[in-house]
Amino acid sequence: MDILWEELSFGMPGSRELTQVILRLLAAVLAGGVVGFERERAGKAAGLRTHILVSLGTCLFVVAGTGYGMNSDGLSRVIQGIVTGIGFIGAGSILKLEDKKDIQGLTTSAGIWMTAAIGVAIGLGEIGLALISAVIAVMVLSVVKIFDNTDHVQSENKNNG
Repeated sequence: MDILWEELSFGMPGSRELTQVILRLLAAVLAGGVVGFERERAGKAAGLRTHILVSLGTCLFVVAGTGYGMNSDGLSRVIQGIVTGIGFIGAGSILKLEDKKDIQGLTTSAGIWMTAAIGVAIGLGEIGLALISAVIAVMVLSVVKIFDNTDHVQSENKNNG
C-alpha cells in the first residue's frame, strides 16, 4: 500500500508538497483560462482550451523537473526546450494570406508564447507574478487593440489592391 501512495502522491514525502503541486497546476489552469477566455471571446482559433493546455503543460514540465530533483542547469534546459517547442506551435498559428501584406496570427502566436511563460513562472512557484502577467496580457489584448490601427490599414490595403 505504501508504494501505491508513493506513486499517487508523486513520490512526495508529505501533504505540503502535494498541495503545492496541485495549487500550481490549478493556478496554471486559471491563468491560462484568463488569457484563453479573452481570445475565445474575440473569436480567435486558439482560445480557452488551447491557452489552458499550454499553461498547464509548461507548468507540468517545470514541476515534474523540480520534483525529479533537477538542479537549475537541468531546469534551464527544460525551459529552453519549452520555449523552442512553443515557438513551433506559435509559428503554426501564423498564416500568410495571398496579399503580400496580409499576415494573420501574430497576436495569437504571441498569446500562446505569453501563456507558456505564465505556465513556466507558475511551475517555478511564482504564482503572483504569473497571475499579474495574465491580467496584464488580457489588458493588452482587449484594451490596447482599441488603439491598434492594424484592422483599418488591412481593410484599406484590400480596397486599394
